Amino acid sequence: MELSTILAPECTSCATPGSKKKVLELISDLAAAQNPSLSSQEIFESLLAREKMGSTGIGNGIAIPHGRLGTIDKPVAVLIKCEEAIGYDAIDKQPVDILFALLVPSDQCQQHLSTLAAMAEKLNDKQILKQLRKSHDEKELYQVITG
Repeated sequence: MELSTILAPECTSCATPGSKKKVLELISDLAAAQNPSLSSQEIFESLLAREKMGSTGIGNGIAIPHGRLGTIDKPVAVLIKCEEAIGYDAIDKQPVDILFALLVPSDQCQQHLSTLAAMAEKLNDKQILKQLRKSHDEKELYQVITG
């Protein structure tokens, strides 16, 4: 799957959210703004429910928050680069500065897992991660991740 089919440039942001809750709210707002069938609150609750099962902070400053929604028919992604790393309860106990969020239709479990695995692999590429962290704006961030 081409990442550009699920990640709109408008769903890419360089921000200073300050906390895990605020970054999940930002993700929810960005996704809802691009997808009229979604409400920001519905997205936030889905992401929060997943976080309660265990942190999606996978280490090395990266988190991949995700959730399933019955109100969408195709996956939606959001990419955030935090200007200042935030506490996220990651598995390595380190703060997070790169978040790739994924929202998928409730009935597409296998695609969900495949997309998460592909994203985790991409974010494990030290060159890509270095470029993401050096990105100065949303356009550059989007080009790095979809390139």
